[in-house]
Amino acid sequence: MNTEQNTKSLLDQGQASAFPSATVFAVSAALLIGTLIISGVGLAGSEVIHNAAHDLRHALAFPCH
Repeated sequence: MNTEQNTKSLLDQGQASAFPSATVFAVSAALLIGTLIISGVGLAGSEVIHNAAHDLRHALAFPCH
């Protein structure tokens, strides 16, 4: 059975999805980790860390104020 027939068979059975669960998990994990890093550094108490994050946001043209 070739790939096209196999894919059609899976679609007919309702077992194939638009995005594999591993891809959905990887994207979700990346977004969560990225959000935690940005918010954690942005809200950090240390002025050095906060200023470094602030300068990076300006360098990336990310609105911060």
